[in-house]
Amino acid sequence: MRKLFVAFLTLGLVVALAMPASALENIFGGYWRTRAMSMTNYTGEDKTELGDATLVDTRTRLYYTAKFSDNFKFVNKLEWDVIWGDTIGGDIGADGGGSYDNLGTNTSIIKVKNSYADFVIGPIETKIGLQPTVLARGFMFDDDFAGLILSYSKDNITVPFIWMKAYEGYWLSSGPDTNDKDVDIYGLAPVVKLDKITVNPYFVWVTSSDASVWPSTAGLGVEKLNVYYLGADVDANLGKANVWFTGIYEFGSADPIGGGDSTDISSYLVGVGGDAEVGPAGVHGQFFYASGDDDATDNDYKAFYVPRGQSYDWAPIMGGNGIFDYNNSANSPGPTPTDVMAFNIGASMKPMDKLEVGLDLWYAALAEDNANGDKDLGTEVDLLVTYNLIENMKVDVLAGYLFAGDATYKGDNDADPYLLGAQFSFGF
Repeated sequence: MRKLFVAFLTLGLVVALAMPASALENIFGGYWRTRAMSMTNYTGEDKTELGDATLVDTRTRLYYTAKFSDNFKFVNKLEWDVIWGDTIGGDIGADGGGSYDNLGTNTSIIKVKNSYADFVIGPIETKIGLQPTVLARGFMFDDDFAGLILSYSKDNITVPFIWMKAYEGYWLSSGPDTNDKDVDIYGLAPVVKLDKITVNPYFVWVTSSDASVWPSTAGLGVEKLNVYYLGADVDANLGKANVWFTGIYEFGSADPIGGGDSTDISSYLVGVGGDAEVGPAGVHGQFFYASGDDDATDNDYKAFYVPRGQSYDWAPIMGGNGIFDYNNSANSPGPTPTDVMAFNIGASMKPMDKLEVGLDLWYAALAEDNANGDKDLGTEVDLLVTYNLIENMKVDVLAGYLFAGDATYKGDNDADPYLLGAQFSFGF
């Protein structure tokens, strides 16, 4: 991976030296964080300690963009993550290693997060390569992917067409008909900006002739897969308040390996939230519901499900909050909402220029009863303190406690999960 890093930087230097100084702008940036976390009783009991973890990790990102003109950019981002004391970069010597596993997954400490060309011809902007995107606030997708985004823009309307190559069967699988094992994701997600309202409808199609070896669906007994998502985001700016709504309907079918009756997919997710200024404080709240499957024995699948890329951060213990998101408490779906409903209310304020304090209350339950007839995941209280140490560097300190319900754990030695964490971070 050192060779990859050197090659990446060399390419940038070659391009920079080859172009006239007036024709190229070199833009560098990055992000760094180091965080320490202690997670206790995440299984809902205090005997096995299976969910307990105390660790420190570091993430570094370096960005380089070659800007040839306002209409043409070459964007690159490198990332490496190290858990202090691991064997691929955090041990004595701190020399990163790594390789590719048999599924082609990059297990290296240094990873190419993004590398794409971004250019505009007429009303069409093209982004091609390894790039990020967000769909439905992360309820559907918030990740990087290999593929293409073509965006047509005029006045207050932008219409992106998205193609994601989720799995390449020819390269990563074996046996006959390897091309049938491809998995592709296609989407349209127009954005209409009105005076104080933004409307973002979208349609997404996940398709494969044989999804049996895709790691995201392997083991489910699925061969032919066609899943569709139809939804919309609405955002409104009401002066000192903002409100939002998301609604998604999922439908389609999955054929079993070897034939037989197809599984019909029909599920949904709805969410609503907002924030407002109230005197010296800011208040916020949200509610979302992701349907669950009420009968595992029939051929109707009703649980909202996204095979890959879904990432919606909510409660730090039950759902990950984007800062301390290493793990989530037992039986909660975490940042991939399915079979869950959650309600939040919170407030934050700045008692002094460099200090911000936030308090959040979350309640969550399963959408459908579990095998024991329970739904209640619990009520979580989180206190987050952010302090700007010096220019560009801040520290976040979080304390979270989950008053666990029976759906988190029901039995002997029950104990409430709690989280303590601190993070130093800066960007440039």
